[in-house]
Amino acid sequence: MDHYLPAVYILANKPRGVLYTGVTSNLIKRIWQHKEKLVDGFSRRYNADRLVWYEIHSEIYLAITREKQIKRWKRSWKIELVEASNPDWVDRFDDITCK
Repeated sequence: MDHYLPAVYILANKPRGVLYTGVTSNLIKRIWQHKEKLVDGFSRRYNADRLVWYEIHSEIYLAITREKQIKRWKRSWKIELVEASNPDWVDRFDDITCK
C-alpha cells in the first residue's frame, strides 16, 4: 500500500464499541500513532485503536469530504458500514502494513 494515499478510517475499542472517524494522508503512520497513544483526544481517552474500516481516496479533499459525511451519520449507519466489509470487527492494521 502506498503510504501517502489519502484515507478515511474508523477506529473502535471493541466490536460495536466506541467509534472514531478520522482522515489522513498517511494511513499507516496515523494508525500507528493511535495505537501508540500519541494522539491526544477522543481515540486515546476511549482506547479506540482498532482499525475496523478504511477507504482510500485519490485526493485529500475527497477524503475530507467523505469523513465529514460519515461523521454526520447515525451510529447505526457507521456500524453497518463496518460490518459490511468486516463483520467480525477484526483489526485491519496488519492488512495495510503487509505483515
